[in-house]
Amino acid sequence: MNKKLVALAVAGAFALPLAAQAQTANVTLYGRLNGDLEFIRGQQADGSNPTVNRFSSNSSRLGVRGVESLGGGLSAIFQIESNIQLDTGNASNSGLASRETFVGLQGPWGTFQAGNFLTPYDDIHPIFGNAPTLNTSIFSTAAIWGGTSLAKDQGSFDARLGNSLRFNTANYSGFVGEVQYSTRDSSGINGAAAGGGGNGGNDGDHTSELHHANVISIGGFYNNGPINAGAVYERNNRVRYYTAFTGTNCSAASPCFQNDYAYTVAGAYDFGTIMAGFGLRLSAVYEKKHFETPGGDIETDFWGLGATVPLGGGRLYGFWGEVSNGKGGAPAGTAIAPSGGVVAGPNTKAQQYQLTYSYNLSKRTMVYGGYSGITNQQNARWTFGINPYTIAPGGDPRSIAVGMVHFF
Repeated sequence: MNKKLVALAVAGAFALPLAAQAQTANVTLYGRLNGDLEFIRGQQADGSNPTVNRFSSNSSRLGVRGVESLGGGLSAIFQIESNIQLDTGNASNSGLASRETFVGLQGPWGTFQAGNFLTPYDDIHPIFGNAPTLNTSIFSTAAIWGGTSLAKDQGSFDARLGNSLRFNTANYSGFVGEVQYSTRDSSGINGAAAGGGGNGGNDGDHTSELHHANVISIGGFYNNGPINAGAVYERNNRVRYYTAFTGTNCSAASPCFQNDYAYTVAGAYDFGTIMAGFGLRLSAVYEKKHFETPGGDIETDFWGLGATVPLGGGRLYGFWGEVSNGKGGAPAGTAIAPSGGVVAGPNTKAQQYQLTYSYNLSKRTMVYGGYSGITNQQNARWTFGINPYTIAPGGDPRSIAVGMVHFF
């Protein structure tokens, strides 16, 4: 059955009084199912390092999107996108509208959106990340970059944020500018339910809204010919807060609020076909993160290199990246999150590396596989960004995985 007709039926089921208007809009049902089998090792707190296997769902989704012409080049747009747990079935916090969901306006000047979606900071990831495996799964290069295994209130700079307003400019000869403002309030899922540290997860809580917490993310991107480049900046204003911290006056009655920021610059050059059947695309990335704590600031630097090679009808992708020790005035051992992420002091450096191959069986079906690993120094505790795996400090998570994705 035609996807647009199915989508109209779905829209009608949710809003029968709007059926007449919906029929005048261009509405599309879309989605993808992406799962992989992973074999993982990583040292545990008891010193063991078993090989485990698991089947994971990787950003599987079902969505409805639409556009209605309002005349004069202006259009109304909407999208309702839901997470699909291919491996276990949907949990209560990953159902309807749990992914990119918004309403907005689009015109010759650009696009305005309001809702729940990723920030411009995430939009830089495809420039250097593992686009051949869709920048998701255990092969995501958003691990020691961005802090994707964590929620926003645990120091992440690559999170989907509710309560968001966003504007993207039109494309000017390959350049697009983006800006997003996200309030932190108690109107949506928050705290532990959002996978956070109890201070509002990715959306906020009542303490956050009382103190006007917010997130600002901006980016500029250029994509023209063989050159793809971007720069992004994100600031978390009063997003993290402490109610207890050794040697300070942080308390439930008077929490200590922290301001964090990060920026990333990345670029790629596609050399095209170098010789018969062989091409090459090279990419590079640099990121700086800065965190406040009651005991002093912490900074880290990250840099990485990637390469994509068309090979045998598919794409071979390789990546290497390194994050520095946690530097600054905070006492050694100070951690931004209860587990994983940035830690102050020596021997907190880590490296990430991977090699993958993806192959399209058809226009809508792809298979992939490869190897991914992170090497932590003895006080570091970085883990995979998508589908994280729990390790002890100094543990080195490793994975071999094979997967399949189907688009519809």
